[in-house]
Amino acid sequence: MNLDTVEIKAFVPARDFELSKRFYEDLGFTVAWSSDDLAYLHAGPSSFLLQRFYQQEHAANFMMHLLVADVEAWWKQVVDRQLAERYGVKAQAPEDRPWGVRDFVLVDPTGVLWRIGQNIESN
Repeated sequence: MNLDTVEIKAFVPARDFELSKRFYEDLGFTVAWSSDDLAYLHAGPSSFLLQRFYQQEHAANFMMHLLVADVEAWWKQVVDRQLAERYGVKAQAPEDRPWGVRDFVLVDPTGVLWRIGQNIESN
């Protein structure tokens, strides 16, 4: 019996599907495939499925964590492309966390909260 896994992906909700796709492309993801209701996005080996689905309570409680090699490069992308201003979303600068991660918070246009960070030595 082989219980090896290949991949796991979350289905991320999108209130405005086309707006969310543009937001994620501006953030640094590539849309590898898309239909009217579903899109496969990836950045390197990390991926998720964006779906044309919205329930306010679900979206407001949905969180994603993306572990990256260089959190400052990702933050620079957010700042340089003015994602918070252009999309009217919340973005909080990177901070060192006591659990050994330096991360920043970014909320997408639907209300999904992302924590994007890199591992650091914990104190």
